[in-house]
Amino acid sequence: MSKKYFQPEIETMSEEWIRKIQDEKLVKQVKYVYDNVEYYRNLMDEKGVKPEDIHGVEDLHKLPFLKKDDLREAYPYGLLATDLKNCVRIHSTSGTTGKRVVAFYTQHDIDLWEDCCARALVAAGASNEDVCQVCYGYGLFTGGSGLHGGSHKLGSLTLPMSSGNTDRQIQFMMDLNSTILCCTPSYAAYIGETLKEKGYKPEDNKLKAGIFGAEPWTEEMRRDIEKSLGIKAYDIYGLTELSGPGVAFECEEQSGMHINEDHFIAEVIDPNTGEVLPLGSKGELVFTSLDKEAFPLLRYRTRDICVLSRKKCSCGRTFVKMTKPLGRSDDMMIIRGVNVFPSQIEAVLLNNGYAPNYQIILDRVNNTDTFDINVEMNPDDFSDTPKVITAKEKQLQAAMKTMLGINPKIHLLSPKSITRSEGKAVRVIDNRKRLGITI
Repeated sequence: MSKKYFQPEIETMSEEWIRKIQDEKLVKQVKYVYDNVEYYRNLMDEKGVKPEDIHGVEDLHKLPFLKKDDLREAYPYGLLATDLKNCVRIHSTSGTTGKRVVAFYTQHDIDLWEDCCARALVAAGASNEDVCQVCYGYGLFTGGSGLHGGSHKLGSLTLPMSSGNTDRQIQFMMDLNSTILCCTPSYAAYIGETLKEKGYKPEDNKLKAGIFGAEPWTEEMRRDIEKSLGIKAYDIYGLTELSGPGVAFECEEQSGMHINEDHFIAEVIDPNTGEVLPLGSKGELVFTSLDKEAFPLLRYRTRDICVLSRKKCSCGRTFVKMTKPLGRSDDMMIIRGVNVFPSQIEAVLLNNGYAPNYQIILDRVNNTDTFDINVEMNPDDFSDTPKVITAKEKQLQAAMKTMLGINPKIHLLSPKSITRSEGKAVRVIDNRKRLGITI
């Protein structure tokens, strides 16, 4: 292993070789998916395309798209491409109406995912001499497992801390001399603030780098984290549907994330027409997985808006770069690293006897997202007794947490107190945007 690259012969290969590998893998993967996934085979048949029509990347545009709606419709096994006995793990993300997106993994899939995360760690300066503290959530969420596996593959001492319990995080960080920190950027900022409150200076810890993802963050926030922890802060990108973190990662240049092109083909399309746009254009990011055995997705629409570039990078890696996501082409919100859709909130309200008259207020205070939901009470159930209202708010908050996985603050209001609109209702007020945070 090079100190600069985890797999140098792959990460620095010529653009021509990248294309050759993608061409060969794509032809095999399309046939594999067509033969083994009835759901996608039907989509191809509807579009009139067969595996023999795909000779390489130049034919990718002929294939149908997959959307999150397809993943929900095919839940749980409709997009599985191998026998269940070959699968060793699942990961999951929340769906818009409570039906989750479940992604399956064979051991081969996990091995490749861990390679991608190991590449990200090395790009951030990690080696087998480092102590890697993983504070992403474990379990169904991909963050903890991905960076944990990459750290193992690299040979670093891995601290599987998971999220929360900040006092214990800091104790282990200081006692075991952690050098690499992996978590959400908001949690990294909180750790920095807590260290300062405890009387520590940035030079008192041994951290040198952090890999932060799962939620949007600004360059200003990057600088604040770097200053408070005395580190270099690197971005990482991934989706549960593809393989979690490690689909793309930042290098020392910190000017965009390299996409692991030996495993994924990236396209940018016009979100309205589906037309493939040239390099340098802003549009919706689409991914095709080239190696996945259990859950191979072809032309999956991420809904993330970004720009791709092949500008030569000073780090020597030749993989195409993507910008941080510049927005979304759907109504998904990312709150404390969790994907939340207004339709989820509507479903909870309706299931609990409330009309869908509500407003979501988002903000960021002390580098942590705040999440408030104003909900109108029904005229028949209205009460102005504080004790009754508080009890109803707690009940609704518990139902929201069960659906969303995070706790909003519920505010029950009197009937017709939320301003009505003759046009599209303003359901979301995202005050984070005033801070320059693109969600």
